[in-house]
Amino acid sequence: MTEYKRIGIDTSKAVFTLHGIDQTDRPLLRINLRRAQMVPFFAKLPPTQIAMEACGGAHYWARELIKLGHKVRLIPPQYVKPYVKRGKNDRNDAEAICEAAGRPGKNFVPVKSVTQQAQGMVLKVRESLVGQRTLLANTLRGHAAEFGVIAGKGLSKIGPLLTAIEQTAIPSEAKDMASLLGKQIADLDCKIKEIEVNLAAAHKANAVSRRLATIPGVGPVIALTLATEIDPEAFESGRHLAAWAGLTPKEKSTAGKQRMGGISRAGNKRLRVLLVSGATSVINAAVKPGSKQMTDWLRALLQRKPRKLAAVALANKMLRVAWVLMARGEVYRRPATLTGGAAA
Repeated sequence: MTEYKRIGIDTSKAVFTLHGIDQTDRPLLRINLRRAQMVPFFAKLPPTQIAMEACGGAHYWARELIKLGHKVRLIPPQYVKPYVKRGKNDRNDAEAICEAAGRPGKNFVPVKSVTQQAQGMVLKVRESLVGQRTLLANTLRGHAAEFGVIAGKGLSKIGPLLTAIEQTAIPSEAKDMASLLGKQIADLDCKIKEIEVNLAAAHKANAVSRRLATIPGVGPVIALTLATEIDPEAFESGRHLAAWAGLTPKEKSTAGKQRMGGISRAGNKRLRVLLVSGATSVINAAVKPGSKQMTDWLRALLQRKPRKLAAVALANKMLRVAWVLMARGEVYRRPATLTGGAAA
């Protein structure tokens, strides 16, 4: 039986392209498999290193192949792109995946368990429903403004806006559509609250999530996101985790001159947005007179930098602290030096 050093797989919904090499990196395998042929094909092979892009369905196939005794490496797509040859097609993509997986110094994506993916799905569905609710609320305000009915931002303004529309002399068709939008918003509100009840229960049942929630600015949603989606062992330090999340400056240095730009915005966008939102809430609370959230470090930062930039820096610090709590099993300890007063 042919033994392969490594097999790269370009995945899709129905057709999978394989590129295998021997111990001398010579191509031995270039075939396409249908979905139903995948498991029977790999069940016949001895334990082999298999590489795939970390995209849709990759974690499922990684679990299935690991059950068969293979070693699976999931590669971020941006690490594969430099190895794609001219003329992009499935075979070239599979070859690039195989080549990228063999290069030294590559960071791979940990394979998620079924439980991790299920918990992550709850968080993502909640985010989708919140986005739909915001979309409908903005749609309702926009249409109401066309008839001279104005309302402020926020879900608390939706009820008064619907009442104002009913009391305004506008065509019945417009009132019916506004009522329909209002019912859709109310329905989404109920569904989001149901999910949040489940998230609160999951948060209480997760010891790591409870520890992370002791960090200022980290609530149940952020804590659960970190606990379910971050493997601290995959990162050498909190600095590496912050860089992976895109919360560190993008460097554009050359000729011995260091030039630091804005944040790289790489990695997990949803996690980055949550952390910056949490950091913003901490800053908004800290600038109030007598707030216990104000630290000497944060005060000095706010005196030098704008609030939005300070929020990103604080989000970076929160994530680095979170890595320490996850990696070492510690509980958050507030800084020893806390001083009152508002920031300049």
